[in-house]
Amino acid sequence: MNGIRQGKWSIACVCLVLGFMLAVQFRTTEDMRASVSYQRIEELTDRLLSIEKDRDALKNELQELKAQPGSSAGDENLKLQAGLVPLVGEGVVVTLDDSNANAKAGENPNLYIIHDDDILRVINELRAAGAEAISVNGQRLTGTSEIRCAGPTLSVNNVRSSAPFEICAIGEKKSLENAIKMRGGVEETLKVWGIKLTVETSDAVHIPAYTGTLNLKYAVKDEEGAK
Repeated sequence: MNGIRQGKWSIACVCLVLGFMLAVQFRTTEDMRASVSYQRIEELTDRLLSIEKDRDALKNELQELKAQPGSSAGDENLKLQAGLVPLVGEGVVVTLDDSNANAKAGENPNLYIIHDDDILRVINELRAAGAEAISVNGQRLTGTSEIRCAGPTLSVNNVRSSAPFEICAIGEKKSLENAIKMRGGVEETLKVWGIKLTVETSDAVHIPAYTGTLNLKYAVKDEEGAK
């Protein structure tokens, strides 16, 4: 009988110990979960505060931009890109004039005078060399400018002029000069026919604003394509 009682007490003690250990483990696990959840809440709170701070800063910036006059920095940059503002900067002045040589027998005399494609070759070389703005005989070139022969004259932006032609370009002056004078380039080609070409570098090349019309008659904003 005593052995049986001792066995029951031993089992009871073991059960008590196991119960205590399970209770401690359960409490520890709950505490850990609570700690992790609290850390997560703190992280999310910090994130939210940071986002709200950025939002308020953007709101203030928007208010400042709205408070600026119509000629804001963005509008001014658009005008610069469109060629609506006169510019000055380092660059080159390229002057072309017809040849004084007489055409030989059987030769086309038109080879000794400047044509629109000659001007375009010079302009393309300048653009490829990084020219930021170009004018021809005082006419600013834009994305809608045209250069074409009109009888003995050249038409730029529907304004006619005759030789000599002065092409002004703003950009890194040495690069622009080298683009025209490079071996086998446009200068050598034109001089074969006696076309006179000079290149002068300057730290203050002046280019006027475009004064033609910018109104679009047939083009409208494509609302569906913008989506």
